[in-house]
Amino acid sequence: MGIGPSTKETTRHHFKDPLLELLGEDNDCRPVGVIVAGIAADYESKKYIIDRLGTWVGALKPDGAIVSMDSWGNSHIDFNLILEKLSNMNIPAVGLCFQGKQAEPVTPNSSHAVVIDINKSPGGRETEVLGESNINRQDARKALAMLKLLSK
Repeated sequence: MGIGPSTKETTRHHFKDPLLELLGEDNDCRPVGVIVAGIAADYESKKYIIDRLGTWVGALKPDGAIVSMDSWGNSHIDFNLILEKLSNMNIPAVGLCFQGKQAEPVTPNSSHAVVIDINKSPGGRETEVLGESNINRQDARKALAMLKLLSK
């Protein structure tokens, strides 16, 4: 499992990321950073990376966080671990990831964080359409609105 054509973010997406554009336009938000982290293969490395990310985010002292992932399957372990870590640090968080019907999380979301499914295919499946299930402006608006509600 992992990235398929519909969940793969292209270079154009990275240069015109709808989430970053929206955060930059919103007068209520003051983004403090963007962290890009890889996905580890083994569970011990996953835990180590999440602990480091949690320490980093904690040092930034944000009012909230949005965690997005352009993958699925075993990557949901990392995704859910960081949401749980943020929850344990009392940092409100909203997650954005592909779930669909075939990518039900490998691990349950024990943090009770809000997670927005970015699947766009009618059947809830990963497709062969490049970039079909990327974060779009509507997903970004939902995430920001949810984060604002959680941060109050």
